[in-house]
Amino acid sequence: MSHRSGFVNILGNPNVGKSTIMNALVGEKLSIITSKAQTTRHRIMGIVNGEDFQIVYSDTPGILRPQYKLQETMMNFVNSALSDADMILYVTDVLERNASEGEYIDKIKESGIPVIIAINKVDLTNQDDLEKVVESWHIAFPDSPLIPISGLKNFNLDSLLNAILEKLPESPPYFPKDQLTDKYERFFASEIIREKILVNYKKEIPYSVEIEIEEFKDQKDIIKIRALIHVIRDSQKGIIIGHKGSMLKRVGTEARHDMEDFFRKKVFLELYVKVTKDWRDKPLVLKRFGYQQD
Repeated sequence: MSHRSGFVNILGNPNVGKSTIMNALVGEKLSIITSKAQTTRHRIMGIVNGEDFQIVYSDTPGILRPQYKLQETMMNFVNSALSDADMILYVTDVLERNASEGEYIDKIKESGIPVIIAINKVDLTNQDDLEKVVESWHIAFPDSPLIPISGLKNFNLDSLLNAILEKLPESPPYFPKDQLTDKYERFFASEIIREKILVNYKKEIPYSVEIEIEEFKDQKDIIKIRALIHVIRDSQKGIIIGHKGSMLKRVGTEARHDMEDFFRKKVFLELYVKVTKDWRDKPLVLKRFGYQQD
């Protein structure tokens, strides 16, 4: 029996549900999911194994026009995913207008890489409107499978998986069959904290924050984590901490509970807040935080 393996890179605009779909396909919560745009900052790999296949998914940041260096590095992750894919899973949704047109759509067409279009959030539309969306994508990608799905409701994901498997090239596995991702535990600890900040704070605060894990000690019965929350301005430090530390305590409690579910172990979590002025525009700081510069 031949074995199929390939890199399936997930692209799309912000907030169309790329992370929800990857987590559903992988069966693990690897990517942050919130209602806010630009939630995903890194390229996150999730590996799905069967007896005769291995699918290496990559969740990527949403396609955007960069306004500062952090967003430039986010787009570097997107561009690298376009260049090294065996297959592109392009995610749109029923709410996007004119999404089948534009500069990045042209780039995908010119790449020559096989494409599957996943039309997400079909639970938010009706049949007539869905058919119009499908038709616009069929015109743009006449040779690509168009799969209407709902990542949130787990609707039609089996059809999406089958379409991916049909296009997967013959190859031995690229990773050990028991490997789930390319990220380390520290990364997921930092992402869980950042998710709680995205959920609990409004406006610019979540986009001004980066998490640095200073200490991660995995002991027999407990994991001890010390994390720094970096903000851009002094005023943001006070907002993150909250009145008598109430907001920081809430974030810490919620993050700790999620970490214990994720790591399946008790967690002791310490959080501190530090002002690192303009970190989003400083290449050396970005590199330290794991955003590689070209």
